[in-house]
This record gives sequence, structure tokens and C-alpha cells, in this order.
Amino acid sequence: MQTRLLKAKATLPGYDRSKLVARIVHLGFGAFHRAHQGVYADILASEHASDWGYIEVNLIGGEQQIADLRQQDNLYTVAEMSADAWTARVVGVVKEALHAQVDGLETVLAKMCEPQIAIVSLTITEKGYCHSPATGQLMLDHPLIAGDLEQPQQPKSAVGVVVEALARRKAAGLPAFSVMSCDNMPENGHVMRNVVCAYARALNDDLANWIEQNVTFPSTMVDRIVPAVTPETLDKIEQLTGVRDPAGVACEPFRQWVIEDNFVAGRPAWEKAGAELVADVIPFEEMKLRMLNGSHSFLAYLGYLAGYQHINDCMEDENYRRAAHALMLQEQAPTLKVQGVDLRRYADLLIERYSNPALRHRTWQIAMDGSQKLPQRMLDSVRWHLANNGHFDLLALGVAGWMRYVGGVDEKGEAIEVCDPLLNVIQAAVNASEEGTARVQALLGIDAIFGTALPDNSEFVAKVTQAYQSLLAQGAKATVAHYASGR
Repeated sequence: MQTRLLKAKATLPGYDRSKLVARIVHLGFGAFHRAHQGVYADILASEHASDWGYIEVNLIGGEQQIADLRQQDNLYTVAEMSADAWTARVVGVVKEALHAQVDGLETVLAKMCEPQIAIVSLTITEKGYCHSPATGQLMLDHPLIAGDLEQPQQPKSAVGVVVEALARRKAAGLPAFSVMSCDNMPENGHVMRNVVCAYARALNDDLANWIEQNVTFPSTMVDRIVPAVTPETLDKIEQLTGVRDPAGVACEPFRQWVIEDNFVAGRPAWEKAGAELVADVIPFEEMKLRMLNGSHSFLAYLGYLAGYQHINDCMEDENYRRAAHALMLQEQAPTLKVQGVDLRRYADLLIERYSNPALRHRTWQIAMDGSQKLPQRMLDSVRWHLANNGHFDLLALGVAGWMRYVGGVDEKGEAIEVCDPLLNVIQAAVNASEEGTARVQALLGIDAIFGTALPDNSEFVAKVTQAYQSLLAQGAKATVAHYASGR
């Protein structure tokens, strides 16, 4: 086993890793999980003698991540990037790493059925839930779900894998575990509960009833900016630590985790590592999704169209900076229910975080999967404003920016690589419509994104159309400058 990471110039695991017990199975060993939940667990083990360890699982894709992790005794590096300095820690809380297609699904399910497993957590991105973002309901006709319902004992979706593991635990007389989503969705625990119970109900009423009575689905709010790992990131980590780590990840210093304290088989003492355990996460989720993620998406589409490759590039444009800040405070903050939070200070901190020159967070990366993100990041706020006679010009501009982006051609006439699970539906709408008002109408016709009420609202349609026409005629930079001025 390669243990060279234990010689890295970094904060190293000072605890006895052999005493860790694998109590959490995590689905989705991506960069965010490594830099967020993994760090909390490592702090607990290092500073508070926690013995909670992870079994990391990738179901589809990410084979190399698992192979890299295994090559170095399940150790990996997290580098925190500030404008002043980089610091690193080597995380040691992973007990095992598995890939369903390499090691076999049976191996994964067997691990999930070990008696001590208390939590199955997930970071599988919004599209991994196979639900309609507009309604929150499981799409039974989704190819992965339809296939799993045909062969429920050999599932490929995360939903199917969780239900099959629970079915086997029930059959074996084992207690249930809690299922904890750590993805950026409003009420992510409720979404997870909905899709799991709907899938189980389609299989077997008795199983669905058992899950409803015995499994909890705590919601969470997670926050840390973690750009996609690039070769340059890995080079920088190697320069910092003296060790090459292909499983390494870099992130901002800030981290936040708000967790609904609702677990059936115990949990780590996350609060000792700085997490907030609360009775209701939803107000915090809405705050983060609308103010942070909503402004991030706004900057991603409109920044990309203006030729800005990174979020910190957008922040160097005073108009983009002012527009993002105004979006947060004037159009997102009024829609929120969160209590006891200084939202002006929160917005100022977000602008400061976005301006971090070390992060290099690509607008193209944030622009991915817009069909899954728009409903909770922008459209829910638009609905609030329509019901309360509020102003939502910047939100309308954000929606128009998405429409211009998914048209697939930038302002220089060059192709945009659009990545989205509804790409075929989006492209069909684009190809069937002429540029301009017809394009806006065609994209608003996608029920899975916009539902049915918004496209029938003349005020919403007019504002989005006006913003879209401005993007066509004036370009993104001039349009953002116009909107930032408050007109």
C-alpha cells in the first residue's frame, strides 16, 4: 500500500485509523464530498476521538477516483485556497472504497447490509434523484428507474440501490439506517424520502410501509465552494505538500453544514466539528440555494456569455458584482423565512468568497444541469414575487441568460458545450423555434422546468422576453450593466 501521503507537508491523521468503524456508506465520492463531509469526519477523529469511518462508493462513473484512493491506502489531500496562502490536510477516515461496476453491486449491497451501518449519505447531484425538479416527484419512466423496477435486485440508480439495501435489511431482521442527502436541493431529505418511498411503493406496499415507519431522511444544507479538479490543481497541491495525490481536491477555506437532527441509528457528533444540528433545515437551505446558488447560476450564464471563464473574473467587472449583490439582497432575500441571520452580511461574505482569486471556479462548470437547478434557485423566488407584487427583473435576466446559454452558440458565434440531463428536450425546443420571442416561448414550454403556471403568467413572460431580447441586441456585458444600474 502507498502511504507516502503520511509524509506530506500537511496536517496528517494523528489518530489510529485501525480503530475506525465503517458506520457510514457514502454514495458519490466526488470532489465536494471529499472537501466537505470528509473533512468534518477527519476533524472529529483527529480532535474528538470519533471512531466513525466511511465506506466510499461510486455507482456509475468515477472508477479512477476509487482506484486512485485505493492506491494510497484510502488517504487523500484537501487543500484550502485563500488569496494569501494554501494549507493542506490529509484525510484518513475512509475505511474502504468500492465501485459498483468494478467490484460488483453485490459487494456494495453486502456492505450496506452490515449491521453497524447507521447512515447512507449521498452526493449524486440533482439529476441523480431521477425526479422532476418542477414537482419533486420520482419519474417512474426515467430510464434508470424503469430499468431498476424491471430488475430490482440489480439496480443501477442510487434510489434503487438504497431501496434494495433496505429491503435486504428488512428481510434479514436488521434495523434500518438513515438516508442523508447532501446535495443542493431544497428539502433534500424530503426529496429523498419521496423518491425512495415512491420507488418502494411501485415494488411492494409492505416494503414501502416498513421504510416509511423505520427510515429517516434528514435534510441538510451544505456549503463550500469546490471547483472541479484540474491538472493545475493537482500540480499546486503537489507543490504545497511535496506529494502527488491524484485523489486530491482544493476548495475555499469557508465551510458550513446545517443538519436536521433526525437519525434512527445514531450519528457522529458533527457539532463538535462546527456543524449546526437543527430541527428545521429548510430556511437555511432556501437561503443558500437562492442567495448563493442562485447568484452563482446568474453569474455562470451571463459571465460565460460575456467571455468570463471564472467567477472571480466576473467579480472584477463592477457591473456583475453590483448585479449579483442586488440579486441577493433585493430579489432573493425578501423571499426567505430564515430567522436570526444578517442577510446583508451574508451577501457581502458571498461576494468576498466569489472574489477569491485562488479558486478559479469555472462558469462553464456551474452552468451545467441548469434544468435541475433553475426551479429552486430562481423560479421559486419568481413565484413568490408574483404572489407578493415584488420586483424580479434580475431573476428574469438570470432565466434569460440560461435560455441564451442553452441556445448553444455564444456571442462570438462559437459553440457552447451544454451539459444537461434534459439536453434532448432543450435542443428540440431550440431547433424548432426561431431566435427571439419564439425561442423564449419554446423553452418556457418545457413543463419539467417551468411547470404550467409560470408560462401562462404574462408579467413573467414579458420580463424574460425583454431580458432575452436585450441579450441578443446588446450582449451580456451591456445588458448586465443596464440591469445593475437599476434602470
